[in-house]
Amino acid sequence: MPWHARLQLDYRMEAGRCVGRFEHDGPLRILQSLYPEGDAICHNVVVHPPGGLVGGDTLEIAVRAGEGAHGLITTPGATRFYRSDGEPALQATRLELEAGARMEWLPLEAICYSGCLAENRLRMELAPGSELIGWDVTALGLPEAGQPFERGTLLQHLELPGHWLERGRIDSADARLLDGPLGLDGKRCLATLFLVAGSDIPRPRRELALELARGCIEAHPLAASAGATAPGPRVIAVRVLAPLVEPALALLKAVRACWRTSLWELPPTVPRSWAL
Repeated sequence: MPWHARLQLDYRMEAGRCVGRFEHDGPLRILQSLYPEGDAICHNVVVHPPGGLVGGDTLEIAVRAGEGAHGLITTPGATRFYRSDGEPALQATRLELEAGARMEWLPLEAICYSGCLAENRLRMELAPGSELIGWDVTALGLPEAGQPFERGTLLQHLELPGHWLERGRIDSADARLLDGPLGLDGKRCLATLFLVAGSDIPRPRRELALELARGCIEAHPLAASAGATAPGPRVIAVRVLAPLVEPALALLKAVRACWRTSLWELPPTVPRSWAL
């Protein structure tokens, strides 16, 4: 029987402390809130106990950060889209930020197993003065484990309404896309890190974000298959192609650390679950 799970997580500032409260329906949970950086920033881990999605499953995640709040959300492991017998599996995430809020959306990778019919959608709605650092990391199959992405499709959708939209379908049968030099060039991990804002980012700040990202890219082994651009005045994007997840994530983590330090004047703190 398909799962339909829903999670609503709300961050609010209460007496100088960022507090996260959640409601859920079905197998989605939030672990205990952590404060490794002090009361102003609330860290949370989203847990999906079944461990993966099959055909017909739907996960709906909605996160809202109130005025001045700062929430950081990650996952304890990969999201897994397993083989489907005909119905798609959907993960739909909506992130909403009120004025002056900050959010970090840092889930670990989504793995698309051969035979999956996966849809992974992310919609971000930001009020003026708010900013979000997030990423989307996808692995097509597990080629190192002898499980290539031979059948199935993935629909990816990233959107900042009115300002940025990236939407595409990857079909296992599309050899030109998967293996062509103008496509994925035989690589099976694609990753995007983004800084998005609720107001136009001033040009000096955009240039600084790009300079920081490009410095990290130039120093990384994936330099030939990564790049940083500003597709709009409210978006900075870093895109990476890699044969495996680990080097792609390492590069995104390095850029995120630089952005956090230089743009937000915060230490490059990482979620505790990443060390497990």
